[in-house]
Amino acid sequence: MRIAMVGTRGVPARYGGFETAVEEVGRRLADRGHRVVVYCRTTPGEDERPSRYLGMELVHLPAARKRSLETLSHSALSVAHLLARRTDAAFVFNAANAPLLPALRAARIPVATHVDGLEWKRAKWGPIGQRYYRLAESLAVRWSDALIADAQGIADYYRSEFGAPTTLLTYGAPRIAPGTDKLAELGLTPGGYHLLVARFEPENHVDVIVDGYRRSGATKPLVVVGSAPYSDAYTARVHGLADERVRFLGGVWDQDQLDQLYAHSYTYLHGHSVGGTNPSLLRAIGAGAAVLAYDVDFNREVVEDAGRFFASPADVAALVDAAEADPAMVGRAGVRARELAKGYDWDDVAAGYEQLARRLAGRNVPSRRPSGRRFPAHSSVPAPVPFPRPAPDVGAREPIAARSAVISFPGAQQ
Repeated sequence: MRIAMVGTRGVPARYGGFETAVEEVGRRLADRGHRVVVYCRTTPGEDERPSRYLGMELVHLPAARKRSLETLSHSALSVAHLLARRTDAAFVFNAANAPLLPALRAARIPVATHVDGLEWKRAKWGPIGQRYYRLAESLAVRWSDALIADAQGIADYYRSEFGAPTTLLTYGAPRIAPGTDKLAELGLTPGGYHLLVARFEPENHVDVIVDGYRRSGATKPLVVVGSAPYSDAYTARVHGLADERVRFLGGVWDQDQLDQLYAHSYTYLHGHSVGGTNPSLLRAIGAGAAVLAYDVDFNREVVEDAGRFFASPADVAALVDAAEADPAMVGRAGVRARELAKGYDWDDVAAGYEQLARRLAGRNVPSRRPSGRRFPAHSSVPAPVPFPRPAPDVGAREPIAARSAVISFPGAQQ
């Protein structure tokens, strides 16, 4: 099959979850003999624009250098390029690209839209942007042949809001067991620091974590990896909340060094709240980190009983203090995290995408899509429309009765 992947920054993956999914899934589909075409955004000053990467064909196209137009402008050029070429199935990432779906349908290119998280909740979008994302969700429901959700919470949202079926395809959790040599370059030792990895955006609660850590009596430093591509004001707020125990590393682009930071952290603090299943959180559990996460369904779905959850700076302070007081408990939480990581496997995820691509190419999708209209608040929600799922179920867990007992962690929200 010829499979197109549209709507991301492309590969090599250097930015976020979509790019990670495209790289990990695309390379596996190419290994299985499919012709995979990935549309990549060019950036000013970019020197190398390879035509192939890990078996995938790359098409490089520009984008408007304005936050509100960047995604849609690049995707519009990508779709225009795609219309002139034979394609058996297309995966469009990001519901924001939904206005382009009618062009694909008119060209009889079957399309599945990966709807991502609840983008309209992101603080970086003003009222107009938030309304646009709400509208885009409706259009994606109406005009996609299939929807992809990367978390059960996202699937539940589309069912309750629109009565729309989804295919649940999560991300993989790489099992990480690196060395320690690149920690020394940063003046760090294994188990000697708490870790936070995130873009500096309000919905990632970097300020809540830094503020909470400052209120704690922690003796281990907090190492913060990440930056703010758009918000200088938020970055200034985060830095203003820190004390001398907080170390800001900025972006860390050396993957080996980043893996060592995950694997040898004492705890990993995760504040993401709107993006569905998060690759950084999966990387943390694959590294066996003890996770302290912001209390939303997406994070609980991934970390289950291995994690402890916070909603305020006071919660963060209590969790950090409790962790430093009980190293044995932290060790048990890390072991449990590694167990959970086994349920997130990129080979299984790629098999799910392959099966969905075959259904799209064979037009084995519902002939009628939901209308895209939202159900009124408090209305009864119809049962989800039956829709075939990849087999085996991606991200399946053992029965609840077989899971390990909850690890006691003083100061945590259970």
